[in-house]
Amino acid sequence: MTSVTNEMDRWVDATPAGSGSDVLTPGQIAAWQQQGFALVSNMFRPSLIDTLRQAAIKRFPAAGSAAAQHVSDFGSDLCFPSSLAALNDLTLDERLLSSVSALLQTPVEALRLSQSDLWPKYGRTEKSAAALDNMDQRIHIDYPNHTLAHPTEWFRPEAVEMIVYLSDVESCGGPTAVVPREGDADPAYRWPIVDSPGIGELDYVNDRATAETYFSEQRPALTKWRESLYKRERYTRFKAGDVLFYRHDTWHRGTPMIPGTLRLVQNITYRRAECEWVSTLHPGWAWSAYRKSKFLERLIAKASLAQRAVLGFPQPGSSYWSEATLAAVEARYSPFGMDMTPYQLLATVR
Repeated sequence: MTSVTNEMDRWVDATPAGSGSDVLTPGQIAAWQQQGFALVSNMFRPSLIDTLRQAAIKRFPAAGSAAAQHVSDFGSDLCFPSSLAALNDLTLDERLLSSVSALLQTPVEALRLSQSDLWPKYGRTEKSAAALDNMDQRIHIDYPNHTLAHPTEWFRPEAVEMIVYLSDVESCGGPTAVVPREGDADPAYRWPIVDSPGIGELDYVNDRATAETYFSEQRPALTKWRESLYKRERYTRFKAGDVLFYRHDTWHRGTPMIPGTLRLVQNITYRRAECEWVSTLHPGWAWSAYRKSKFLERLIAKASLAQRAVLGFPQPGSSYWSEATLAAVEARYSPFGMDMTPYQLLATVR
């Protein structure tokens, strides 16, 4: 394994997405497929990122406040579908969907959304959650709380994870650390992936110092191996709007932030439709129906066929469609202007 000795070499800068139909460049696709990650800029309209950032700031404690000092874990109630239209727009952004399609080499319609939530992380001077604190994370992979199984072999990935940064690393710190995979024989990516706190019989411990002490007690023969992962990690030099594409089986972690600051990110995961063992991380989309604003129903009615497909809505030609279901779905969504023509054209008459 290659250790990084020069601190300047530890930083990864974003490369710009394309402006045409091929959103990701061949180099970005190869980086994700081979190294396990790619940091990409120019994916979204700046106005979308700014709108979402400003709306999210109003929903969380102010940076440096007493309340912020106690936010030491992950997650929030800001998840898709949301009353924040910008969160929904970013989740279903067509350029983003095209990028995931290119990485997994499957049509957009064969993708399914399994996660989209907006997380705050605060720069703090003291840890407030002991072993579970997220200030300085242990190096880990994400699959245990995404899938009921274990990731498939590297060459046939099931899903794409993304961190969409809504802040700049220069102002808040907290770069994501990632360990590049170095070929099929890389010992860091040996099979199976079980040598991390929280997997199997090992307790879940998030704080780096506590986790590595615990791991060295439980797996003393692997202490140096875990140390080698930290020596190899590289850091994302992100700006607002950049996207870190990575995988459920990429070694990575969160690092400390500048005290008194707030970092906002939107975490998104898309999986292959057939990989049903990759779970949805938060309440399903239909749970947001019945709201007075009818924002979910309006979103479905105005979405493209591909955007509906990634949410699990039956596609044109699906066995779901019949004269009866066509009429029923039209009755539900016609108040919001939904065009049923594509489904009618390919429906099986029953």
